[in-house]
Amino acid sequence: MTDTYTPPTVWTWDQESGGKFASINRPIAGPTQEKVLPVGEHPFQLYSLATPNGVKVTVMFEELLAAGHADAEYDAWLINIQEGDQFGSGFVDINPNSKIPALLDRSGAEPVRVFESASILMHLAEKFGAFLPASGPARTEALNWLFWQMGSAPYLGGGFGHFYAYAPEKYEYPINRFAMETKRQLDVLNRALAEREFIAGPDYTIADMAIWPWYGGLVMGKLYEAAEFLSVHEYEHVVRWADTIAERPAVKRGRKVNRVWGEEDHQVPERHAASDIPD
Repeated sequence: MTDTYTPPTVWTWDQESGGKFASINRPIAGPTQEKVLPVGEHPFQLYSLATPNGVKVTVMFEELLAAGHADAEYDAWLINIQEGDQFGSGFVDINPNSKIPALLDRSGAEPVRVFESASILMHLAEKFGAFLPASGPARTEALNWLFWQMGSAPYLGGGFGHFYAYAPEKYEYPINRFAMETKRQLDVLNRALAEREFIAGPDYTIADMAIWPWYGGLVMGKLYEAAEFLSVHEYEHVVRWADTIAERPAVKRGRKVNRVWGEEDHQVPERHAASDIPD
C-alpha cells in the first residue's frame, strides 16, 4: 500500500464502491421488495444457496435422510443473492438479517422460523436426535466446535476471502492480516484432528458439517483458489478429515443442492425429491 486513507469524520455510503458484491450490500436492514416465498409439500422449507453456509444445511438434511429419518424430507428453494432475493419481504419475514440459509419448519402445530446456519443445524439435530450427543461432555465438545466455526469463519470469508479474491484492488496489509489468521485457524483444526477422527471426537457431528464447507473446501482447493497461497498441504490432518467427509454419499448430494455454478451435473437449483439430485 502506498496511499494512506484518512477516514472522514462521518462515514457515508458510497454505492459505487465495494467490489463484486457492491450491488447487494447496504447499510440498512429490511425488505426492498414485496415477494412471497414459494412453499412445497414437505415438512421443511429451506431457502438457500450453495455457499459454504448453505451447504451446511443441505448436507444435514441429506445425512438425516440417509440415516433413515424419513420425516426430514425437505423442499430447497433457490435464493439468488446476486439478484437480491434475500431482500424480498417473504425471506425477510423468516430471516430479518437477510442472509442465507433460512428454514421454515412446518412439522409441528405452528410453523417455526429458523435462521443462522448453526441454529438450523442444532434445531434439526435436536428434533431428530441425530448428529449431536444428547448430553454430557461429548455434547459440549461438539457445541464448542460448532460455535468456534461461527466465530472463526468470518475471518476466512469476509476477511481473507474478500480481500484475496473479491476486493476490487489487492492490498498487502489486509491480505497478510487475514492470511495469517486463516493459517492460525487451520493450525487449530490440524492440532485437534491429529488426536481424533472427527473434530469433536470419534463421531461425526453437526460440528463437522459446519466446519467442512469452509475449511474442508479451502484445503481441497474449492474455495478462493487459495490452496497453494496458504500452503494447505501443511495441515495434513485437516486434509485427511476433509477428504474423508467429502466421500460421504450424503455430503456429495448435499453439495449439489441450490447450486447454480460449476459442473452441470453438480447443479440442482431446487430440490423437492430425492430423485432431483443426480448420482
